[in-house]
Amino acid sequence: MKRFTRLFVELDRTTRTTVKLDALRRYFAEADPADAAWALAVLSGRRGRRPVSTTLLRAWVATAADLPLWMVEECHDAVGDLAETLALLLPDPRADGSDASPPPLHQVMNDWILPLAGLDPGEQERRLREYWRGLSTDERFIFQKLLTGGFRVGVGQKLVTRALAEVVGMDPATLAHRLTGRWEPTAEAFLRLTSADAGLPDPGRPYPFMLAHPLAEGPEEAELGPPASWAMEWKWDGIRAQLIHREGEVLLWSRGEEVITPSFPEIAEAGRTLPPGTVLDGELLPWREGRPLPFAELQRRLGRKRPGARILREVPVVFLAYDLLESGAEDRREDPFRARRRALEELWLRLSAPPFATAGRGEAAPEIGEAAEAPGSHPPPAVSRIPGLPLLLAPLVDAETWADAAGLRASSRQRLVEGLMLKGMDAPYRGGRARGGWWKWKVDPFTLDAVLLYAKKGHGRRASLFTDFTFGVRDGDGFVPVASAYSGLTDAEFRKVDRWIRRHVTERFGPVRAVEPGLVFELAFEGIRRSTRHRAGVALRFPRMSRWRQDKEPADADTLASVLALLPPDPGATGEP
Repeated sequence: MKRFTRLFVELDRTTRTTVKLDALRRYFAEADPADAAWALAVLSGRRGRRPVSTTLLRAWVATAADLPLWMVEECHDAVGDLAETLALLLPDPRADGSDASPPPLHQVMNDWILPLAGLDPGEQERRLREYWRGLSTDERFIFQKLLTGGFRVGVGQKLVTRALAEVVGMDPATLAHRLTGRWEPTAEAFLRLTSADAGLPDPGRPYPFMLAHPLAEGPEEAELGPPASWAMEWKWDGIRAQLIHREGEVLLWSRGEEVITPSFPEIAEAGRTLPPGTVLDGELLPWREGRPLPFAELQRRLGRKRPGARILREVPVVFLAYDLLESGAEDRREDPFRARRRALEELWLRLSAPPFATAGRGEAAPEIGEAAEAPGSHPPPAVSRIPGLPLLLAPLVDAETWADAAGLRASSRQRLVEGLMLKGMDAPYRGGRARGGWWKWKVDPFTLDAVLLYAKKGHGRRASLFTDFTFGVRDGDGFVPVASAYSGLTDAEFRKVDRWIRRHVTERFGPVRAVEPGLVFELAFEGIRRSTRHRAGVALRFPRMSRWRQDKEPADADTLASVLALLPPDPGATGEP
């Protein structure tokens, strides 16, 4: 526990990647395999079920510190981090002369934290008081982090994998693949994962997802070369997933390394028709009558382990395949994209023809093509569907020049997509955000000018500043809240806005402050849909502050009518923009 606490402190005190990498390498080189396994799990973002209610935890710390609960809440509001707040409020462990040394990390997890889940609250409090007495303030902080599951320290899984790979002498890509999927944080599992000659058979293991970099400027400005060097696809608005069929097992993995097969049984059933030893990369989309449904509809399916007949009927889904990572049990990721795409199209032809097209299936579903085109709009992209199955092949976009591609991108919202994906014809499939292989050229976001109405303090290093804002638009003689945002300004701007807020508070609602309508901000957002849960009647997708409009007054802000005008004519049919 001491060594892991020291690692956390080293990581938390720097923003330099090289310093963080050195700290991780030192830890993994020195740590016992049992401790290293838990550190790897925690730093990689694996979160188990929280064994203790944070409500009870606050109350127990208040009792141990002889403080009223409201003071604990006020301190949390000021500090911003619950684990840090509780660690600071607990009595000084040195006050009673205690100099106990904490157990190793794996014992803290296996013997202290995990068993708490099966105990009644009284026994949980008794044990926690005992554990707190044997920990320093820094160790208590880390202990509370592990206990509450809120462990974020500014290192991504890619950096952790790179450091460990260098220590054990493995290729980072090989280790990254091993770390995806299912493994337990034990010494035995850690040694298998980091052994160069370990076979590690696991038919359900996904591949690390390849990610795209955003294209901030046009392809010509970015010097991407001729369009013929790139495959162009539509950027779909769904959930990234891998569909795996190996050794009789079918699994659907999300990009967050979560098995979501039970939530989409129709996709799992369709996956069994794929040849064994096949892994597809693609997108889960809610789909009806040749077009996507709003993304919010897909969210209704997430987390349902056994979706009922009604939700299956109301929100049909498809798996849209756009890459072939494995075929015939052979890893195809090092093949250039052009070869993988050709193999994917050949697979689709085989699956769409007898005997595959009729084997073990009921009545064939209608082919998905172009939906009826509304006047002045563009139809959704036509796709190829395997008869009778919710499996679609992503179409390629044909553009001879970058000007042609820009014109197609401009029609993205009418086509119910988010923009274009550019994939290098010769690019292999590399896990993570490998620069230059894939680019996402998204359509420009929606924008509106809104007025700051409410503010709340942030978290972490922004815990002392008002940085979480609620904005409104004009509605008659007043303002109606339309969105909340907490990103997009520089640190200097946040400090300046914070000073203004403190001078213009009109009301207090717990940690929230109402302010005079005086500041105008331009908000950017990706989509808009109707919502009965919000006073404005709409919900904005991914709102953020794009700039502080110091040149505008509240009277210049957008109106609710102008916001409602951004809605699609029929959200049930056309989906989110």
